Amino acid sequence: NGGRLHRAISVFLSRRRNGQIEVLVQQRSKEKPLWPLFWSNSVCTHPRDGEGYLECAVRRLHEELGIDMNPRDLKVLYRLEYQAAYSQLLSEHELDTVLVGEYTGDVLLQASEVAAVKWMAWDVLQAEMRKNPLIYTPWFRMIVANEKTQHLME
Repeated sequence: NGGRLHRAISVFLSRRRNGQIEVLVQQRSKEKPLWPLFWSNSVCTHPRDGEGYLECAVRRLHEELGIDMNPRDLKVLYRLEYQAAYSQLLSEHELDTVLVGEYTGDVLLQASEVAAVKWMAWDVLQAEMRKNPLIYTPWFRMIVANEKTQHLME
């Protein structure tokens, strides 16, 4: 089962600290039906019917991480389509809109959505992902490897 193509968003928050770019990564809740306890980008979800990408990103940042973000502080970086099988029965087939923004405030995670969060230096994240790729969600690996994301983090 390849899954039916549907809209998704992946939010990628970063900050500059001690001259380094760090990204906020989350470990998905054990309650998630797909990729539970895998590490992923700051927030990912599916927009509701009629909901815009920025509106969806702001809503989920608040719901999952307690972050109140102004939509003007986020921008669409690119879109990617991917398919990934989680099991014989469950998979994703998404048109994923990648949104980016800078954030330096606090994070207050919602335990039913997020198991843990951490800020990771961009170069450390890339090295860890090469060493242990299977602890990261497939879309997150694609986003980190994408040249548009790479360019943004330079």
